[in-house]
Amino acid sequence: MQSRMKHPVQLLPESMKALQALDGSSEGLPDVTRKLVQLRASQINGCSVCVDMHARELKRAGEPDHRVFAVSAWRDTPWFTDAERAALALAEAVTRLADQPDPVPDEIWNEAKGNFDEKALAALLVQIALINVWNRLNVPTRAVAGGTW
Repeated sequence: MQSRMKHPVQLLPESMKALQALDGSSEGLPDVTRKLVQLRASQINGCSVCVDMHARELKRAGEPDHRVFAVSAWRDTPWFTDAERAALALAEAVTRLADQPDPVPDEIWNEAKGNFDEKALAALLVQIALINVWNRLNVPTRAVAGGTW
């Protein structure tokens, strides 16, 4: 496999700084929850770079295989907390904005709001938006998993 071009953030280093600053601005969200959300959005978007990266990060953080492997089937497994389930549901809804007439229904929003304080919820939304940006840079350029960074 070969990328279509040099990665946009390598060509535009200020973009990388901006994305890193955005990432650093979202405090208050547990790191594992953040990585679960990043993995799930990347699975939906078909971003091999981010699926590989965030699965590896979860493993390095001590997450067991059964949780990492089950992220795409989180609804059907007992291995996620209520807060993680709320975060994953919100990540799916926000990632798929165009797929539904009411993309983020009150049920999903209220579940997230009930599991995270306002600052953590803001951080969660920033992380969902950010991973979608990364996916939208990696997928069209066909960035190669395991070798981009």
